[in-house]
Amino acid sequence: MEKVYDFLVIGTGLGGLSFALKVAEKGRVCLITKTQLEETNTRYAQGGIAAVTYEPDSYEKHVNDTLVAGDGLCDEEVVRMVVREAPSQIRRLVKWGTSFDRESGGKFELAREGGHSEHRILHHKDNTGEEIQHTLSGRVREHPNIDLLERHFAVDLITQHHLGKLVKRYLTDIECYGAYVLDLDSEKVIKILSRTTLLATGGAGQLYATTTNPVIATGDGVAMVYRAKGIVDHMEFIQFHPTSLYNPGESPSYLITEAMRGYGGILKNQKGEAFMKKYDERGSLAPRDIVARAIDNEMKTHGEEFVYLDVTHKEEKALKKHFPNITKKCQSLGIDIARDMIPVVPAAHYQCGGIRVDRDGATWIRRLYAVGEVSSTGLHGANRLASNSLIEAIVFADRAARHAIRSFVAYPIVERIPDWDESGTTHLEELVLVTQNLKELQQIMTNYVGIVRSDLRLERAAARLEIIFRETEELYKKSRVSKRICELRNLINVGYLVIKMAQARRESRGLHYNMDYPRRELAE
Repeated sequence: MEKVYDFLVIGTGLGGLSFALKVAEKGRVCLITKTQLEETNTRYAQGGIAAVTYEPDSYEKHVNDTLVAGDGLCDEEVVRMVVREAPSQIRRLVKWGTSFDRESGGKFELAREGGHSEHRILHHKDNTGEEIQHTLSGRVREHPNIDLLERHFAVDLITQHHLGKLVKRYLTDIECYGAYVLDLDSEKVIKILSRTTLLATGGAGQLYATTTNPVIATGDGVAMVYRAKGIVDHMEFIQFHPTSLYNPGESPSYLITEAMRGYGGILKNQKGEAFMKKYDERGSLAPRDIVARAIDNEMKTHGEEFVYLDVTHKEEKALKKHFPNITKKCQSLGIDIARDMIPVVPAAHYQCGGIRVDRDGATWIRRLYAVGEVSSTGLHGANRLASNSLIEAIVFADRAARHAIRSFVAYPIVERIPDWDESGTTHLEELVLVTQNLKELQQIMTNYVGIVRSDLRLERAAARLEIIFRETEELYKKSRVSKRICELRNLINVGYLVIKMAQARRESRGLHYNMDYPRRELAE
């Protein structure tokens, strides 16, 4: 089966939806998601979206905060571009119908989070991502030029590699012609051909045993581009959110937004001692890499499984109005946030590296774009500043849409693409093989490639991952394609990239902390 479109969009978070809405004014769009439209990483973004709105804030302050958090690895021109273009994209979100909290006089109610020097976080209570997702999803479902395919899983990108001998001489200039996509209901792989393709598949939080990411975050986009010989970088920088709710057995871990520390929350150990000032003068509002390492050290020093976030000193009515969903979640576990401290623990949260793109979101593979967490734009550097992710996604989606609209008519639909070949394969009968390898992968990454690393830990991780890789590839070759084995395969690919790039970085910087190397101090 074959479908043909002007634009193929893989992923339905903020980046994918905003791109689709813009290019749909010029051509036919196919939008695919492996679950339902609304189930994305965007939906789980609690805190908000960063943009300069009112004085005394300024572009220069937002730029500087981003550069400081990025620990010397940000592309300053990209940072300036995103900060400058952010306000217009906020206006676009509002025009589409997104509701941000406002003060009684009508001005946006702005929050402050770790690493920010000013209040500049626009939010909708403590479920900003869900508000954005709901608003854009409604518009997408109503758009006549967008075909939505839910429960469709992208298996691999279609490039010249699939055309055989005819184009071998062109492989130094790889092009993307669409994707092989598994219809999860019919269990058939179809071809979706397109003039241009956008990857907006999110991150790879499921690499780790504890993560705030939903189960769909399996690194699919990065893995597909890696297999297609594209360029991936900075994968060693995995951000651990300092404060997920400590509730063993719950997956994904429930996120306690950084906005709660911006609201005045104080981190304390189980003795009730505020400890962050020992690690950074900014205390509980230090950037996430510093806070996560501090919590990790406190837990290991005291032999504890969690620390506390204390907001009991805040006025109860205002506190619970500001964080209604966190209030409700904690109440379900017998925790009254106005009277009880909240037990928290770091959890894998955000992938700062990814598919390398230029300032228009274009990858090294022609006709292929990537936006959002799956991409590496130069904005985040070695550590993402809080609430810069959603604004990065919509700014780059806008730039990619404008570039794709200018370019797509020049790209022909490439025919003679072979059907998916599943000859010699059978249904995977023993799913325990996939389940066990996934558990082993998550334990390897958690224990050896987590918040604190060492050369020995990375060596052991690489050796053990090699065994799982060989087992899984052998199983993949024998089995009919399925979402579960493809997701495992993708996570193994991404885990390999994280380990190898961590080994190549012979320093401690940002989110990559290796005990064998002193932290690189930047020149003033």
